[in-house]
Amino acid sequence: MSDVFPYLFAARKQDFGRSFASPGGSGLSLLSVRQLKVAYGGIHAVRGIDFEVAKGELVCLIGANGAGKSSALKGLMGLVARGGEIHFDGVRLHQVATHAIVARGLALVPEGRGIFGRLTVAENLDMGAYLRNDRAGIKADLARAYEHFPRLAERRVQLAGTLSGGEQQMLAIARAMMGRPRLLLLDEPSMGLAPLMVQKIYAAIAAIASEGVTIFLVEQNAHLALQVSHRAYVMESGVITLSGAADELARDPQVRAAYLGD
Repeated sequence: MSDVFPYLFAARKQDFGRSFASPGGSGLSLLSVRQLKVAYGGIHAVRGIDFEVAKGELVCLIGANGAGKSSALKGLMGLVARGGEIHFDGVRLHQVATHAIVARGLALVPEGRGIFGRLTVAENLDMGAYLRNDRAGIKADLARAYEHFPRLAERRVQLAGTLSGGEQQMLAIARAMMGRPRLLLLDEPSMGLAPLMVQKIYAAIAAIASEGVTIFLVEQNAHLALQVSHRAYVMESGVITLSGAADELARDPQVRAAYLGD
């Protein structure tokens, strides 16, 4: 799969690199996180991390299982108690409830997908647009979802719970996109999927990003995540240990030894 994605992102990485300043001073930041902390009782899953995502950027957060990546996403969305500062497009989100965070334009595709198994594919997609009332826009986005995931169009009247794992992941991403998110959060989209299905999922993620959708990707599969991302953060034991351009981190000996199997 190493040759599947580079052509999709080469031009965008180059263009973006000319306009993006370093975190903390760019003025282009859509999401800015400072000293995010998440704890479960006495267990500190996230120990005060800083990161940023700029408009139109695809950023990944990689690390081993248990590093705290998913807890960081839950903290962003207000699904768990958290500390620190979270700003989205200049608005502080720390005390904002999850439903209000969604209304502001953040959408999370959770680990495990979270689809409504007893609803059809089409009904799941309708649920993704529940905050919207622009019928023409919803219709257009539904058509776009089926373009990104043709298999969902074939199964639109099928109960979501009867889909394969890969098809459910497609549905979870498509449902999130039906809300027209300003920032799409993806939690382990390749987990538990066959290699061919992973390839299809990542091709769709690449296509969505190429349309200008801002994406923050949490992924254990460092090889794929670094291949499609502009920038990356490496997380270990609740802290961020490395950050930089994704292609540079992919060449870093420490990253290669720990996450790329070298």
